[in-house]
Amino acid sequence: MKGYGGRILFVDLTRGTSRVEPLDERMARRFLGGNGLAARLLYDHVPAGIDPFDPANAVVFSVGPITDTTVPGNSRACVASKSPLTHLFFDSTFGGRFPATLKRTGFDAVVITGRAAEPAYLLVTETGAELKSAAPFWGRTTRDAVTALVAAEGSDADAIAIGPAGERRVRFAAMAHYWKNREGVSGRGGIGAVLGAKNLKGVVVRGARKTEIADPAALKALLEETREPLKTGTHALSAFGTPFLVGPINALGALGAFNLRSEVFADAGAVNGEAMKARYHDRDTTCLKCPVACGKQYAIPDGEFAGTRAKMPEYETIFAFGPMLGNANPESLILANDLCDLLGMDTITLGVTLAFVGEALERGWLKPAEIGIPFGWGDWRGMLALVEMTARREGFGDRLAEGAWRLAESIHPEATRLVYAVKRLELPAHSARALKGMSIGYATATRGGSHHDTRPTPQYAQGFDRRGTVGKPAFAIRSQHFTAVGDSLVLCRFTSERGFGMFVGEPYAAMVGAVTGWDVTVEELERIGERIINLERLFNVREGVRRADDALPWKVMHEPIPEGPSAGMYCPPGELSTMLDEYYRLRGWDADGVPTRARLAALDL
Repeated sequence: MKGYGGRILFVDLTRGTSRVEPLDERMARRFLGGNGLAARLLYDHVPAGIDPFDPANAVVFSVGPITDTTVPGNSRACVASKSPLTHLFFDSTFGGRFPATLKRTGFDAVVITGRAAEPAYLLVTETGAELKSAAPFWGRTTRDAVTALVAAEGSDADAIAIGPAGERRVRFAAMAHYWKNREGVSGRGGIGAVLGAKNLKGVVVRGARKTEIADPAALKALLEETREPLKTGTHALSAFGTPFLVGPINALGALGAFNLRSEVFADAGAVNGEAMKARYHDRDTTCLKCPVACGKQYAIPDGEFAGTRAKMPEYETIFAFGPMLGNANPESLILANDLCDLLGMDTITLGVTLAFVGEALERGWLKPAEIGIPFGWGDWRGMLALVEMTARREGFGDRLAEGAWRLAESIHPEATRLVYAVKRLELPAHSARALKGMSIGYATATRGGSHHDTRPTPQYAQGFDRRGTVGKPAFAIRSQHFTAVGDSLVLCRFTSERGFGMFVGEPYAAMVGAVTGWDVTVEELERIGERIINLERLFNVREGVRRADDALPWKVMHEPIPEGPSAGMYCPPGELSTMLDEYYRLRGWDADGVPTRARLAALDL
């Protein structure tokens, strides 16, 4: 079975034991790896209804058939668990060198259950797993912990670790991996908090197994064909990183500001990719063997924070800590992003939660005394202080650590109407009102408010009808299959969309065939995507998800965009209901959003 190690490692932290099980060819071909394999393993091994912090919850690290090959953007891994933020299935991907090194251990997935008696870290090598004391690393930032873990295990090892936020079970705690000044952050859904609940500071991998390719010549020919579209399509990413999106999306009238009071931010010019690059660019950074180099290292040249060097904040982070908070101070965005990476927190959830706080203060639903420090629109110093307080669960930070939805429930009967979230996951910077494909996409996404289920990218293209609902359920379905396949291969979204296509198509079938030797058709890949989405839905249905949960934020359904190029756009309940009917019909789900036995049988589930 080319492209695979053919093994799954199961680790029980409570007992300090591990076992190896084979990954057979049938399972690999039905789920590919990464996201698909993780979904299968979580569905099979996580009991329904348990609290995500229960030792019985599992965290799965998984790689795919193209990991550690020559495919551009291949060095990504998937991590999945039951989320403490949503209480549903959640997976996240991250880059760097860790994914390739995990693949070199010969394990396609590592399944971690139980809870260590004392702070520990897990060492995974080609021979299996070893649990070691993390007492010296507990309390440290993600970067310090990763540096210390690699120093302890050797420079050929790679590590990913949680920070203080994960240790304190902040519900949106992240984990981070560092390699050659490139960070790989697995950010959303709070999986870092699950590791914290397991007393697991980090995972270290070390291995030297080579990934065998079935047809190297065919793979080389395919990559030659995709070289030019990849280079052309990623030019802006290479030049500016994701912040290049700030300008065009603001010009579209689709950049949420002041907790969605507007979708035009007057001061966007201060925080867009061009302005940030001109003032702060230090050097480009890249994941292992990737030609795009979309990562940037920034350096603040002068002023109060002169000498600060940190990773460039991504577009989503700029949105959440910038426009959503009425904040146009670019240096505060660099600092907030760096703090979140070091302390181990998701920037989207925290920024959008703080935007909710800004509006709740304005309405008098929260009192300044409850916050304990000065805070309001544009108050970036208060924002930075609250970031630190959240990670340590100090004062009001303890309430922020629960995420926007739970915080809203605790302050006012109508406060959840101000929260920009789906299934308790705060939404990112691709408008649920200005992009109709995202309206139905967010509502039906396995993860909730994630732009990595249904993709916004095709909706920004010239000629795409972003205003009408016709065909949008079918678009969301095709896009969700595409992301499920991409995250199972596990392939970087940027290199896949721009090099191989924005939907499952012939280049993907050729890629999988060249690596594995399987005679895979586009139709089979599309079915694999569908199978994975249905399995994730089954996980969520088992947790109680039904049609009523496939809803959009109250503002999106009841408050049209007030101004700008997208003025008047929103997704009223009747419109969403009509799209849901069509989506369920196309999916073969019943009227309540539950997959039918007939459809599951057709998908071999």
